[in-house]
Amino acid sequence: MGSTHRIGVVGLGVISKVYLETLSQARDAAITAVADLDPSKARTVADSLPAARALSVSELLGADDVDVVLNLTIPAAHAEIALGAIENGKDVYGEKPLAATFADASRIMSEAGAAGVRVGAAPDTVLGTGVQTARAVIDAGEIGRPLAATAVMVTPGHERWHPHPDFYYQPGGGPLLDMGPYYVTSLVQLLGPVARVIGAGSSLRDERVIGSGPRAGESIPVDVDSHVTGILEHASGALSTITTTFDGVATKAPNIEVHGETASLIVPDPNHFDGDVLRHPLGGSGWEVVPPRAGVVGAARGAGLLDMMRGATPRASGAMGLHVLEIMTGLLESARSGRRVELATTVERPPLVPLG
Repeated sequence: MGSTHRIGVVGLGVISKVYLETLSQARDAAITAVADLDPSKARTVADSLPAARALSVSELLGADDVDVVLNLTIPAAHAEIALGAIENGKDVYGEKPLAATFADASRIMSEAGAAGVRVGAAPDTVLGTGVQTARAVIDAGEIGRPLAATAVMVTPGHERWHPHPDFYYQPGGGPLLDMGPYYVTSLVQLLGPVARVIGAGSSLRDERVIGSGPRAGESIPVDVDSHVTGILEHASGALSTITTTFDGVATKAPNIEVHGETASLIVPDPNHFDGDVLRHPLGGSGWEVVPPRAGVVGAARGAGLLDMMRGATPRASGAMGLHVLEIMTGLLESARSGRRVELATTVERPPLVPLG
């Protein structure tokens, strides 16, 4: 905690705003460089930060005043930027997924290991009080032996609000690779690593129409499954079912439910850091709110990067990101082949985050 961690940010899209706010408020972090494909955007952001320079991507990756690269590019560029950071001896923390393909993600982790640098990966929402409190309840044995979980994400599609939604419907996108990391990472945090998966997928239509911004009314192609469902067979023996879709309208299903021998839990939206955890004990009369027991209070995106910079082993780690990506790409492979897919990776659950 005694030194200042110097951060270079690549990619200054919508999600960058909350990262910049979180990191700008951290006393032991300084954003020293920013880069974007649009140089004018980089200059505007740099002008708003006291210590930042606007650089090209290659300049930022090689800059002497950057210790860690925050990779906020689109999924298709995640591997290129991460590998460039690693080649220059820098730690890297990236938005989800770790890479657009499992092969690229595996290469990131292999080269980082050889270079002796660390890799962190979103989502870090699982470090908040929502998922961490639910995990604390499970770990304390308060639902008995965990048996099963359900995870449900339903939306009619991001093109209704996002001005440039193309990448959501291209390889590396889709509802599973876009939103699934929140749900799958939470399931691994709660129930442990996954050994094998079974998946199925479909697509409602071949084109989407942009609903807002300067391109409103423009049609874009859909080249991925826009509805994916599957079963995760955890190494512990627990079974999770997951549904992610850009084809639905709405749902009343809880984001995540976990069922044990003696109680069931409702876990709050894993796209957020907090929210009420609800427990229904066997023989009880209803759902009870569990007060926060673990997790970062009042956290926002960037908490995982701060955790990585401040500790030896990041909780939002590249190893977790790699395992989660293999789970998701395994589901997609199973959907294509019609066969159960055995996974090659595993991961240890990181320590609980102390409440505070």
